[in-house]
Amino acid sequence: MKKYPRQIVGNIGLYYVCYELSKRGWNVMPTTRNAKGVDVVIYSQDGKRKFTIQIKSLSKRNPVPLGTNLENLKIVDYLIICRNVIENPELFIIRIDELLQSNRIHQGEKEGRVSYWIEPKDYEDLKDKWEELESGV
Repeated sequence: MKKYPRQIVGNIGLYYVCYELSKRGWNVMPTTRNAKGVDVVIYSQDGKRKFTIQIKSLSKRNPVPLGTNLENLKIVDYLIICRNVIENPELFIIRIDELLQSNRIHQGEKEGRVSYWIEPKDYEDLKDKWEELESGV
């Protein structure tokens, strides 16, 4: 498998998630790439439901990096992990409040710097959990 730059992997995952959300009736608005904050804003056809989404894209079965500060996740409603973006995309969906209250997040420290991540075994049960978002219609 050809190695793609991280930005390309991220773009593939972003647009694949947007495609899947659109198929489910959501109006989908990707935000500015590489800006801090949410990756996607979605709203229902009647405009009564709105959610923000953080997308983490992976080229293979890897841990999901969450950065050095979990406070950054509190501004989004959902985390969607898009794995195997090149060959056969898989999606894993969880509400952020559920994620932050779970035991799924791991913490480590290297050279005095704290980082957080989710191991594959801790997100694989979330595959295709579209019932979390229901339909946008």
